[in-house]
Amino acid sequence: MQQDVEMTKGSLTRGIIALSIPLMITNVLQILFNMADVAVVGRFVGSLALGAVGSTALIDMVFVSLQIGIGGGINVLAAREIGAGNQREVEDLVHTAFLISLICGLVLMIAGYGSTRGMLELIHTRPELIDQAELYLHIIFLGMPGLAIYNYGNAILSAGGNTRSPLIYLTVSGILNVILNLFFVLVLGMTVDGVALASILTQYLSAFLIMHKLMTVERVYRFRLRDVRLNGFYVRSVLAIGIPTGLQNAVFMLANMFTQMAVNSFSAEMVAGNSAAGNLDALIFEIMAAIYTACASFMGQNYGAGQERRVKRSYWISVWFSCAVGTILGLIAVLFGPQLLGLFTNDAEVVRCGMQRVMMMDLFIGGSAFMDCTNAASRSLGKTVMPTVFILLGSCVFRIIWIYTVFASVHTIQSLYVLYPISWLITAAASMIYYFYTLHRVFPRGREAY
Repeated sequence: MQQDVEMTKGSLTRGIIALSIPLMITNVLQILFNMADVAVVGRFVGSLALGAVGSTALIDMVFVSLQIGIGGGINVLAAREIGAGNQREVEDLVHTAFLISLICGLVLMIAGYGSTRGMLELIHTRPELIDQAELYLHIIFLGMPGLAIYNYGNAILSAGGNTRSPLIYLTVSGILNVILNLFFVLVLGMTVDGVALASILTQYLSAFLIMHKLMTVERVYRFRLRDVRLNGFYVRSVLAIGIPTGLQNAVFMLANMFTQMAVNSFSAEMVAGNSAAGNLDALIFEIMAAIYTACASFMGQNYGAGQERRVKRSYWISVWFSCAVGTILGLIAVLFGPQLLGLFTNDAEVVRCGMQRVMMMDLFIGGSAFMDCTNAASRSLGKTVMPTVFILLGSCVFRIIWIYTVFASVHTIQSLYVLYPISWLITAAASMIYYFYTLHRVFPRGREAY
């Protein structure tokens, strides 16, 4: 039987690693959904299809980020109530959060489907790519409800210390996604529509599997269909944490849309290379994000249990762990970049263009941990507004100003990519100052050492 990771006692280091590793693999499999799309269209359809799918990545991630934000709010609240031993409150939260997630998925599906063309035009998608990009996104948006339910289930299970079950479900779905990609493209002769269809079918499979787990698990967070209802307190609580978190993630992606617009001012090969290299970045970011989720879960449960020292140490262990993991993976991406980019394209010029992004960003990607992990820690303490403000200013306003000043005057791809590590540094500084201020307010007497 699945054994949940114990968060309120025992070794924090071993516990955070034990919770993080299945989450890392799970996040990698989620990224592989998109990477499989890119690899199949790049190698078997052509560079235009590769560019079309790549041009949709930021739009897709804006919508996914909103759902991740809601899931983050659910995860923080569930961890806190589980840590405090509040059985009735956990049950109310579990069933309220299900409805919130489902409604969110339906709303995003309708909104995304109806605004696809306008969003692609807004980011100046190249004329030769826009029709295929629109077709791909239309199908992807139909999968939003399934993704919302999966994120909900993953948030609940992670808060309870179970990260292995989502890993199993994503493994099954990931393998099926690759098989369906190849079947739809090579056997049925489909293009971007085939890889999009494969993605949403496997998303709904993942949602079904994780809901089956929640309905059969013998834990306080068990889901019962007859108990589904909206509890006003938890509606407000989930939205109070989830909406700012989702907006923070979405704003981050919206800022990247301006970067995509700048990339689109270069050649089609540069657009395709940026897309391929972006998948490597996304893979590293998602592996690091698993540690942020573990950090929020550990801090949330121990905050609920009133264990000050474990709250503080959970942050430090998580931030250095994520920084180390990001740095190592970034160095691997730099050293083996041409071979890794070769998975997505046979075009040597596209690989050369992609390596310019890899060299500029991945050497410093570990430093982003001090921004993202710190914001996750603040959310676990119930603070979400100010981290959103910092992301808005550091990762959106700053980047837009940079694009329309420094980049506009120089107009080189290097001058565009360098804004990423600079914005990470600025946002991390502000986030850490706020986190320690919040920590002092939450534990004013500082009875225990770090």
